[in-house]
Parts: sequence; structure tokens; C-alpha cells
Amino acid sequence: MSDHTITSDFKEPRRFGKDQMRRLGAESGVRLQTQVLLRWMAVAGQLAAVLMVDFALGFDLPLGMCLGAIAASAWLNVFLAVRYPTTRRLPDGQAALYFGYDVLQLAVLLYLTGGLANPFALLFLVPVTISATTLSLRSTVSLWFLAAALVSFLAFFHQPLPWQEGEPLILDFLYILGIWVALELGLGFMAVYAWRIAQESKRMSDALTATQLVLAREQRLSAIDGLAAAAAHELGTPLGTISLVTKELQRGMPDEEQLREDIALLHSQAERCRDILSRLTRQPDERDALLARQPVSLLLNEIVDPYRGSDVSIQIELEAEGETTEPVLPRDPEIMYGLGNLVENASDFAEDKVIVKAVFPNERMHPRLIKEGPGLPADILEKLGEPYITTRPRSGLADEREEHEGMGLGFFIAKTFLERSGADVSIANRGDGVSGAIVTVEWPRALIEAGSRDV
Repeated sequence: MSDHTITSDFKEPRRFGKDQMRRLGAESGVRLQTQVLLRWMAVAGQLAAVLMVDFALGFDLPLGMCLGAIAASAWLNVFLAVRYPTTRRLPDGQAALYFGYDVLQLAVLLYLTGGLANPFALLFLVPVTISATTLSLRSTVSLWFLAAALVSFLAFFHQPLPWQEGEPLILDFLYILGIWVALELGLGFMAVYAWRIAQESKRMSDALTATQLVLAREQRLSAIDGLAAAAAHELGTPLGTISLVTKELQRGMPDEEQLREDIALLHSQAERCRDILSRLTRQPDERDALLARQPVSLLLNEIVDPYRGSDVSIQIELEAEGETTEPVLPRDPEIMYGLGNLVENASDFAEDKVIVKAVFPNERMHPRLIKEGPGLPADILEKLGEPYITTRPRSGLADEREEHEGMGLGFFIAKTFLERSGADVSIANRGDGVSGAIVTVEWPRALIEAGSRDV
């Protein structure tokens, strides 16, 4: 059997789960070090401009107030450098707040030095443009409104533009109005343009990152696939021997009832293992076309049946929201194995009962596995779904009470298979006052139903 037998029937990934996409944007935002550096550059430029105008050109400036406004930005940088590590990424709202301060500080300097008649009024474009490339649309719009309002204020209220003594500079109001219109249009155009370019770049970056994550997971799954194929090949012969020996023991056993039950249980488990291996080695074209699609109730019953008969009760519940029909699903191997593994894990951990609940509104379908019993530890819950993350589940054998340690691959493989079929998989501890855990698998109905997918 080749290393690709197990996954020969699987299809290409259709989409990436929402939880993964959320994690892709978890590190977005402006680095504090970057914002502090930009503000130091602004402080240096403002200080040089003020000192040059006052001392070199000899223009009369309100030097004390100008230096006070510049010193406020310098002290803010010192505070941020002491308060936070330089590698910190600012949350969207906090970064927008600091950009808003920069706009206000610039407006104060322009108010003291001529308003819109000051050529440096063009610097209003800088924080708005940076915000459009790094922050959310909401923060950018808020910052644009602030800048636009301050530009309008400075068009009418400001100190005279510093100029040579005895030579007053009088600018026509129509010229000031033109500057105001140009700045307002420039703010709007630069914000929209920079935001669109940033969004396109972000979407491309997210797509590349998602592709890398998918490929990394597929690579790990392929390695496990080869191991599973080798295991199936190696286990076939000893399982056949075990099955044969148990049959012979059953024929020649005296009437010790307990021993007969143990032998029968051993034989049933060996046959179950052989059945699993036969399904793994079955070629895609060997599937019965008549059974390629099933209503969700029949499919769940088929998945749950192998795990009934233990001390744990497994219940199937269907819940239709509104006037909707029961979904008809394909019997894809990844779906069958993925849901089956979740049921098996839930029955291993549950104390009394496992509820398999299928909720199907008009547009989505939510199979949920609800396990009554102890919940999952927080450290395991955060990492569950990654390979080799495991606890010590109890075996499902009726008379065996010893614990065994798994490899931590079952949930990882199941989650990967279900996500390849287009599902979002999440797990959490119950919050309804009952101890236990709940696993939710969610598909869009248009994707999962048999009529919309190739089987």
C-alpha cells in the first residue's frame, strides 16, 4: 500500500477557518518604537524650523509657547519609552489616540504661527496617511474628521504669520480659502488612497500567510499519513492472527462464562480494527454510489454506532431552525473520520452521556458534541488541535480500567480533515452551569450539502 492511499480521496482545501484568520490579524497595529521614532523626527524638524525662523530669519515668534508645544511631544516620547517596551504593538484605539495628539500638537503650532498661511500646514497629511495604512477604517475616519475640523478652525482663527518687522504680510481671504479647500481634499484623497492600497497589501499578505499555514499543516499531515499507511500495512497480519486465534479459542473453550465474554470482546475489537484498516485501504471508486449521500440523521447514526454499547450513553438530537429541511450530506472520508474521532474522544472523556446535536438553520449547519463530565484544563484547551497535544483518556473497553496515553494526533487529524471540507471547528468548556466540554463544527449549507459539492 502506498503512502498516499489514505488521502487519495481527499479534495483540496476550500477555505481557511475563521479562527485561523483571526489569528492572522492578531499582531496587526503600529509598533510603539516606530511611532516614537516618527515623533522624534517631528520634534527635531519643528525645533529646527522654529529656531531658524526666530534667530536666523529674525521673525518675531511666540517662542516660549512654541517651544512648550514641542517639549510636550518630547515628554510624551520619554514617557512612552519608560512606560512600555519598544517592541510593544499598540492597540488600534491607543495608536489612533497618539496620532490624534500629534494632529492637535501640530494645530497648536500652526495657530501660533499663522494658521493655514503657514506652509507647514501641509503636514496635516502625515498622521492621517500613516493612520490609513496601519489602523482600522474607523480610527482613520475619526482622525480625518479631527484633522478636517482643525484645518477649518485654523482657516479663521490663528495668530498672524511671523514676518519681517514693518512689512506686514496680508493674504487675501480667497487665497486662504483655496488653501483650506486643497487641504481638505488632500486629506480625503490621501486617506482613501492609502487605505485602499494598504487593504490590498494586507489581503495579499493574509492570503500568503494563510497559504503558508495550510501548507505547513498539510506537510505535517502528509508525514502522519505515511506513518498511518505503514501502520495499516504492519497491523494487518497480526490482527488477522489475533482474529483467527480468538475464533479457535471460542470453539474450544469450556463453559467459563466470564472468560467467553472476554474472548468475544477481544474478537470484536480485532474485527473492528480490521474493518477500519479495510476502509483506509479502500479505493475511492469502490464506494457505493447509492450511499454516497445521506440525510444528516442517518449519517450521524452511522458515525455513532461503533461507539455505542459502552458505559457512556450517546444521544443524537436534531434541531431545525425555522422552516428548513434536513441537510443531505456527502459521505466524504474526511467528514466521516473527523466526526467519528470527535465522538470517540468525547465518549472516552465523558462520565455518563455524550450528546451529538445537529442544528441546521437555513444557511449553516452546526453539529455539536456535548460531553458531560469534567471540563478540559485551560492549558490543554488553548493548544488542542495541534499535533502531539494529549491528555490521558480512559480506554473504551468494558472491563479495562487502566489508563493509556495517546499520541495526541487524533484530534489534530480530525480537525484538519474537517477544515479541509470547509468547516470551522471550535472547542470550549460548557458555560451553562454543567461541567463538561462542547465541540462545535460549522459548515455553510451551500458548501456541505450533497448538491453543492463534488463527491
